Amino acid sequence: MISKIILLGPPGAGKGTQAALLARRFGVPHVSTGDMLRNAVREGTELGCQAKTAMEAGLLVSDDIVVGIVRETLARADYARGFVLDGFPRTVAQAERLQGLQTSAPGPFVVLDVKVPDEEIIVRLSSRRVCSACTRTYNLISSPPKREGVCDDCGASLTQRPDDKPETIALRLVVFHKQNDSLLEYYRSQGALCCEVDGTGEVDAVAQRISHLLELEQVR
Repeated sequence: MISKIILLGPPGAGKGTQAALLARRFGVPHVSTGDMLRNAVREGTELGCQAKTAMEAGLLVSDDIVVGIVRETLARADYARGFVLDGFPRTVAQAERLQGLQTSAPGPFVVLDVKVPDEEIIVRLSSRRVCSACTRTYNLISSPPKREGVCDDCGASLTQRPDDKPETIALRLVVFHKQNDSLLEYYRSQGALCCEVDGTGEVDAVAQRISHLLELEQVR
């Protein structure tokens, strides 16, 4: 029985969208690291306050805090049937600590590695624009504004974040591939089922590929 799924893939590969679809299909929670951090901050938990302090200082949230928030989340009763992890783990150190977490969800982890060529990722991410006033996000390819360079909601100008410049994305991808290769090597060494998924094309087409892969694994 497949109940614990980890989605890996580069930024801009559509992991969040596919994770939400998978969670709906299996009737389990979609566990997004970003959502968990925001919820912990909003709820004012001890770890949430620590995360807020780090974020407000412009620092990365430490593994200790992230793993602690993941532990608290997965220990809740509504995660006992399983979950889909999106955005965690990012490193082997996080993966090792995840393996040590006690969860009541049955079965081993299934790791889905969403593959999208670097060239396409650079095009996808460098096409993002953000409103300078209300922060609404657009994509010049998939969800462009009605008027070029102008926000539909407030009329303010759209800007490109420094992180979305092609040269910055290329550097981020170098780091991602190094970490992702190590993660896959780790999970294979632990006997986890690791599957590659073609992440190019329409959302529905990618979802169908994932469903087909999981159906094959469940009948083995």
